[in-house]
Amino acid sequence: MTLNPSELALQPVSPISPQPQLRTAKRRFQGIPGVEITATGRLWATWYGGGTDEGPQNYVILATSTDHGTTWKEEMVIDPPDQVRAFDPTLWIDPLGRLWLFWAQCHSPSTPVTAGVWAMVADDPDAPVWGAPFRLTNGIMMNKPTVLSNGEWALPTAVWNNRDREGKSATPELLPEMFSNLTISADHGKTFSRRGGADVPFRAFDEHMIVERNDGQLWMLVRTKYGVAQSFSKDGGATWSPGWGSPITGPNSRFFIRRLQSGRLLLVNHVVDFENPTERKDLTAWVSDDEGQSWQGGLPLDARSTVSYPDGTQDASGNIWIIYDHARYKGGDILLAVFREEDVLAGTCVSSAARLRIPVSSYPFPASA
Repeated sequence: MTLNPSELALQPVSPISPQPQLRTAKRRFQGIPGVEITATGRLWATWYGGGTDEGPQNYVILATSTDHGTTWKEEMVIDPPDQVRAFDPTLWIDPLGRLWLFWAQCHSPSTPVTAGVWAMVADDPDAPVWGAPFRLTNGIMMNKPTVLSNGEWALPTAVWNNRDREGKSATPELLPEMFSNLTISADHGKTFSRRGGADVPFRAFDEHMIVERNDGQLWMLVRTKYGVAQSFSKDGGATWSPGWGSPITGPNSRFFIRRLQSGRLLLVNHVVDFENPTERKDLTAWVSDDEGQSWQGGLPLDARSTVSYPDGTQDASGNIWIIYDHARYKGGDILLAVFREEDVLAGTCVSSAARLRIPVSSYPFPASA
């Protein structure tokens, strides 16, 4: 039976090994990465590529390193058929020690009705045997879940806003979900349900992250056209305050915020050049010990232009690993930085663990495309 495009986008896609036509040297575009590290120090990285831009040829790549990022091997690819794209992946090791690979899947050109968050789970992240892919919810998710103090998993999912000035939508059936959402699992990933969402004006692809503050409030930070906006929830994510600007600036791009083992918050974002406020450069790490009211330090990770989309994790020794992309349309570099809190506070690499601009993947352009 032949499936129509909408039906095809809702079908699970089994992973494959990287085929010759999908390998690094064949790519013209790659970026938007995620990273995790196991208890034994094995690194996992994911990103997507394929085609020359965001579109139907996109597929998700999963790679691993067993030597602290010195060498990498691409393990598998999620490559949907026909006009279906796989994109915006992220990695997460849950409290039970399982490795999750999340990605978005939809028909392209983008069809909001078919867009959904998919996942596969491996019980042993050091020797993964992947379970079958399954669809969690409508929308997109590219940032890691947060484990709340009550044990619930909070996933920052979003149904992108396509309402016009009169509030009408080309997909009215999705209007109740067209927010920066909080999707909850209260049973360790067996089931997922949308709890609520923030309506943030001028949001741009959402790409939101959630922090549980010490007072119990949930603090949501959302990418917007003017920087980073915020919203708060006092009832576990069921209702949210009206979205408004936050003290965090940004060039309308993905940022990364996470609570560290010390209790401090880590922020990785761009230093905004107010003469060129949309330029993605000067990727920098800061920490906060007052729940994000102020930020200390400032470790420059990569000062070049076209560096973007940080994701991160912290290992058992306290080392912080940040992955990001550079020149995704011209060089396709996926890069890592590893550092510690003392490096951030000093504003320069002072620890023996610190290493910057570690290559994960890059591709050469042939003489003719």
